[in-house]
Amino acid sequence: MLPPTPPLPDDPGYPVAARDAVDLAALDAHLVGCRACPRLVAWREEVAATKRAAFRDEEYWARPVPGFGDARARVAVVGLAPAAHGANRTGRMFTGDRSGDFLFAALHRAGLANQPVALHADDGLALRGVRLVAPVRCAPPANKPTPDERRRCGPYLARELELMAPTVRVVLALGAIGWGATLDTLAEQGWAVPRPRPRFAHGAEVVLRPAAGGDAAAPPALTLLGCFHVSQQNTFTGRLTPAMIDAVLARAKELAGL
Repeated sequence: MLPPTPPLPDDPGYPVAARDAVDLAALDAHLVGCRACPRLVAWREEVAATKRAAFRDEEYWARPVPGFGDARARVAVVGLAPAAHGANRTGRMFTGDRSGDFLFAALHRAGLANQPVALHADDGLALRGVRLVAPVRCAPPANKPTPDERRRCGPYLARELELMAPTVRVVLALGAIGWGATLDTLAEQGWAVPRPRPRFAHGAEVVLRPAAGGDAAAPPALTLLGCFHVSQQNTFTGRLTPAMIDAVLARAKELAGL
């Protein structure tokens, strides 16, 4: 019998093959070829063609954005990240936009980043003990992915968390979408997620454990922390202040043993 035909990048089933990625590099290589969501593909490519005046001389990334950070991270930061003229332009999570300016400054204050700014993919930025991942890897129009787009992109988050499992002890969810995506993913992977589902709130803290079964190879418990998203809407209005994110990062470091 012939082996099944590998899915094409524009096949809605393409993300499912992420489960076969043997490491983060293989996952990233698969991810960047994805064209499974027609609306997101059209938007990311339209933005790259029209550009913003300030970036008219730059070549946009205009592809799905891989995770970024320490391959042996003890903290995974999960939240919507690719912005139309940010990561969609630079090719790196939270890089080149105001949300990233706020986040990387906080990571630097916490001793988790070697510099407080992120301008482009080759600016020398490095993270220690932290990796940034996202539940949706393409910039969505109006920053609002549809439920179907979130579901379709889910295998990338699922495999990334699986590959990070040997070291990760804390998941810091930026916003309700990051919180919900993490709980959905862990529940699908057999974790004992409480019922009713814990609700997102800034500073919320939930300990999650693999479902009981006595498997010695099962990953250790995770602590899920909530933080308001670093969007301009939150940071410009004062809903999320530097002191607030500093406190959450300090708690994440404490729990992760950083």
